Amino acid sequence: MTDTQPRITVPKDRWNDADAPNSDGLASLTYRSNLLGSDRTLVNIYGGNTSTKSVEKDHLGRDVTVLWVKGSGSDIATITEKGFAGLKLDEVLPLFGRAEMTDEEMTAYLDRTAFEVGRPRQSIETLLHAFVPAKHVDHTHPDAIIGIACTPNGPEIMREIYGERAAWVDYIRPGFTLSQQIGAAVRGNPKLEAVVMGKHGLVTWGDTSKESYESTIKIIGEAQAYLDAHAEAQPFGGAKVESVPEVERDALLTVVLPILRGAMKGARPVILEVDTSPNIMEFVNSNAAAELSQVGAACPDHLVHTKRVPLYLDWTPQQGAQALIQAARDGVARFKAEYAEYFDANKSAGDMMSAPSPRVVLIPGLGMVTSGPDAQGADVSRQLYTRAIQVMKSASSLSGFVSLSAAESYAIEYWPMELYKLSLKPAPKALEGHVALVTGAASGIGRAIAHRLAADGAHIVIADLNADGGKTVAEEVNKQRGQRRATSLSMNVTEEGQVIGAYHQAVLQYGGVDIAVNNAGIASSAPIEETSLEMWNHNQSILSTGYFLVAREAFKLMKAQGTGGSLIFIGSKNSVAAGKNAAAYSTAKAAELHLARCLAEEGGAAGIRVNSVLPDGILAGSSIWDGKWRAERAATYGLEPDQLEEFYRNRTTLKVNVFPEDIAEAAYWLTSPAAAKTTGGVITVDGGVPIAYVR
Repeated sequence: MTDTQPRITVPKDRWNDADAPNSDGLASLTYRSNLLGSDRTLVNIYGGNTSTKSVEKDHLGRDVTVLWVKGSGSDIATITEKGFAGLKLDEVLPLFGRAEMTDEEMTAYLDRTAFEVGRPRQSIETLLHAFVPAKHVDHTHPDAIIGIACTPNGPEIMREIYGERAAWVDYIRPGFTLSQQIGAAVRGNPKLEAVVMGKHGLVTWGDTSKESYESTIKIIGEAQAYLDAHAEAQPFGGAKVESVPEVERDALLTVVLPILRGAMKGARPVILEVDTSPNIMEFVNSNAAAELSQVGAACPDHLVHTKRVPLYLDWTPQQGAQALIQAARDGVARFKAEYAEYFDANKSAGDMMSAPSPRVVLIPGLGMVTSGPDAQGADVSRQLYTRAIQVMKSASSLSGFVSLSAAESYAIEYWPMELYKLSLKPAPKALEGHVALVTGAASGIGRAIAHRLAADGAHIVIADLNADGGKTVAEEVNKQRGQRRATSLSMNVTEEGQVIGAYHQAVLQYGGVDIAVNNAGIASSAPIEETSLEMWNHNQSILSTGYFLVAREAFKLMKAQGTGGSLIFIGSKNSVAAGKNAAAYSTAKAAELHLARCLAEEGGAAGIRVNSVLPDGILAGSSIWDGKWRAERAATYGLEPDQLEEFYRNRTTLKVNVFPEDIAEAAYWLTSPAAAKTTGGVITVDGGVPIAYVR
């Protein structure tokens, strides 16, 4: 959940001569771009573009003027020098004299002007940077500028602020014509400092990188000062509802998020993120939110990640949880139907409708829920709609908020140039969008399973009594797979409240759970006459009762989502074979296996699959085998502890040792689409132990 509030002030000048490159070429462009991108009130994530023009040597040693411009799909906050396309400016400039040019013609032409091979495709707004006759050009999407550009009388307000220092260009979709209009405006007025693009953004420039940056900051600052002077005492018409207190809010969210997530599932599940920060709550709780949120997008760059409008739930906290569930179900169904109508009304031949579910859901009293194919995607939607709220706030304080028409919105959302950016993303992995809760994942088999599922796209909830170890594994996964791919929590599987709480945290973190891996375990060894009641109960409480509690809560949540699910039980050779001097452990492991088979029967009608993996003697990386269990099992066979690994290897049919990663592969297969028709199954991963052959 996100509760931070973005800064809304006149932008700070972050330029530092000590940090800035001495040159004024590509390195300086990268520095300037990163500075601009570090403030999301200035540039949307993945939005905007920056450029510079410099003289370079070509492959024959000739001087060539190169236009360096942001590559398509990059984020200027993190772009490096390799992220910029390089074009031969002398070959681009003749296009200014063209009467017209399609996007396809323009792109094909620009591809032929590449200065260097291996660089990314240039931005669709490349010609804007070429046609503006300045060495450095910035195109940004500042909240302050768009807040004015999305009002009915935006041109008049801009003249009031800037006089003749800024030109206004009415909204048209980015491309050749818009670039030509901006270039003409700047070339025809050498005193001009900026161009404001209706419902879109800002273009500024300078003779040096620093001058361009400072011009951008100055122009935006003047707009923000104007907005500050006209701010409303009660934005959005004041509050309609009050925010629900945190404990009650989280309880309601744990009820409604799985409902939303299940209803929003398309080809694969989605990941949800909740934002309850003050500026979000000010909007979702307001009198104006229901109507204002349906006007349209605040900026063309938002559309792909937020859709044209969010889903606003017509619900108040006084109506309670059941009414919230119904509002969520009805709301998503209505949104899908209306989106299909929007698509049908605007589609062209060959268009394929994208997922019709909402990307943003506004819930009065509770907050904003955003969705995405993964946690990063959900966060991008959150960031962009946060920016949209600020734009609507500013526009509403002036003469009202206006947006793109449905046809204009569709032309951006299904624009081949925009869809091209999405095509650059790798194909989704098998478990993308899935959430897996893995118990005992701080070490050994659980840790290996967490890493294996994450490698194929899953988001991981690491639940382990060892809180520090679980945190370490989550950090490992996030470092390898990306931020928020894993989270950890302390959980004792024998404590009912902690198990329930773990699933609640998974819901608040990601929206739900699709995979539950019952792996937490202990082991003890003793002849039956030396087996104490405490030892017996301890094995039963963790290996039997613990598995029951984790599975029961998984069933509740998966049925609420209504999208099926997968449970994996990590059993043991001892689940089916007698274990000498291990009656307590073996009996509990046998109970696990039978519980899994029973639940496979119960879960079938709901699409919940339950399968078991039976390992044997997994010593590597195990906290259990690092304890007295190793010595106990070695004593059972009359061995020294350091001889046990060889003993287990030699007793297998394949004469191999089995490792945590081997168990993880089996668990992954059972969760994957390849095993979609397998339930109640048992996979032995033990190197072949004849007495444990299942059949």
